[in-house]
Amino acid sequence: MAKFIYRMQNILDIKLKLEEAAKQEYANARHALNVEEDKLAALHKRKEEYHLIYLEALKGKLDLLLISECENAMEVMDDLILAQEENVKKASKELEKARQKLNTVMQERKMHEKLKEQKFDEFVTELNAQESKETDEVASYQFNSKTPDTEG
Repeated sequence: MAKFIYRMQNILDIKLKLEEAAKQEYANARHALNVEEDKLAALHKRKEEYHLIYLEALKGKLDLLLISECENAMEVMDDLILAQEENVKKASKELEKARQKLNTVMQERKMHEKLKEQKFDEFVTELNAQESKETDEVASYQFNSKTPDTEG
């Protein structure tokens, strides 16, 4: 039986490797975004802690130095949160770029796999036609060799 050989298998292999690389790039971008979001959440938590300390300092005996420190700390935290939100936006954009690249590479790979399937279907069709032709030739030969000569 004939063996199917896809002439563009090397291109399909390259597309598979590109897809794996794009998946890894996407995973890295996702991880980077998670890290930035975790940092942002930690900053929000720290600000909330300063706010709680501030509220406690306003109760009972007033500690003006502590109140002032908490106000300053909350202002600094606001600035840090704004900067971190920018980092989150950048990481989110990088994730979107990686996602788009992955989608493109996956589409190209799927296209080449469909081409391979089509070529394989053509191969099977040709192989079946060849086998059918050979079967017909054998049957015809057997039929012709078994019929007695009617001459004479």
